[in-house]
Amino acid sequence: MKKYLYILLLTFLLSWLFCVILIPALKKWRAGQNILSYVKEHKKKSGTPTMGGLAFVMATVIVSAFFVVKKDILGVLTIIIGLSYMVVGIIDDLLKKRHKENLGLRAWQKFSFQTIVALFVAFFCYRNGLTNQYLPFTKKTVDLGIWTIPLVVFAFLATVNAVNLTDGLDGLAGGVSVPYFFFMATLMLLRGQTDGLICVSFSLIGALLAYLLFNTTPASVFMGDTGSLALGGFASCVACFSGNALYIPIIGLPFVLSVVSVVIQVIYYKLTKGKRVFLMAPIHHHFQQKGYAESKISYAYALTSTLLGIVCTLTVV
Repeated sequence: MKKYLYILLLTFLLSWLFCVILIPALKKWRAGQNILSYVKEHKKKSGTPTMGGLAFVMATVIVSAFFVVKKDILGVLTIIIGLSYMVVGIIDDLLKKRHKENLGLRAWQKFSFQTIVALFVAFFCYRNGLTNQYLPFTKKTVDLGIWTIPLVVFAFLATVNAVNLTDGLDGLAGGVSVPYFFFMATLMLLRGQTDGLICVSFSLIGALLAYLLFNTTPASVFMGDTGSLALGGFASCVACFSGNALYIPIIGLPFVLSVVSVVIQVIYYKLTKGKRVFLMAPIHHHFQQKGYAESKISYAYALTSTLLGIVCTLTVV
C-alpha cells in the first residue's frame, strides 16, 4: 500500500508543477475555451485556458509508466490507450481554437476512433481470457465468453462519451473521477488483482487532485477534450481489464446521468416537436438553471460517486 501512496504523492506534485507551467503558457498562446452562447452563466468564463488535461495526463503517464513498464501488459496498454485518446482530444481542441468556435473533430471522426479502440480492447480481452466480470454487490463472477466483446465495446463507447459530456462545470468531471478511480483501485486491491492497473489508478487520483486545485470554481484552466477523452479512455480500460465493467454505471453513476439525460432530452424533443424534459441537458446544466451553484453540483456529484463506491466496497469485503 505504501508504494501506491508514493505514486499518488509523486503524481500530485508532478501534475501541480505541470499546471503551474502550462496555464501561463496556454494564456500566452491564447488557447482560451470557446463558450457556448446558450449557457449564459458561462459567458464570464470565455477565454479561460483549455487543454489543461495535458498536465494531469502526462503526469499520470510519466509516474505510472515508471512502475508499470515491463511488469504488467494491462497497465502498459492502459497508458497507451489513455495517451491515444489524449492525442485525439488535442486535435479536437486545436481545431476548436483554429476555427474559433466550439466545433472540432466531426462526430463520425471521434466515433470511428472510439470504435476501433473499443474493438481492439474487446478482442484483446476475449483472446487473452479476460472474460470474467464481477457481479456488483456480490463476490461472484460470470464468464461472458464471446459476449465479452459487445460488453467491452459498449462500455468503452458509453464511458468515454459520458465522461466527455460530464466535463461541463468547474471541477465536475475531475471531481467524479477521483472517487471512481479510488474505488476501482480499492476493489482490485481487495481481490489481489493486477498491480499495473492499481498503479495507473493511483497515479490518476494524485494527478487529478492537483489539477482540481486549478479547476474548481472559478476555474483557472479547463481540461478540454484533451483531458476528458483521455479520462474516459483510462476509466474504460481500468474497468474492462480488471473485470469491473459492470461497476461502471454504479460508481460512475454521475457519468451515466450525463449521457442518459442527453439521450432522453433529444428523443423527447423530437417526439414532441420542441418540448423538453430538462431545462438544459446534460442534467448538470438543468441543475444550474434551477439556481444551484457550480461548486454545489460538483460536490454532490463527487459525493454520490463516493457513497456508491463505499457501498460497492462493503459488499465484497
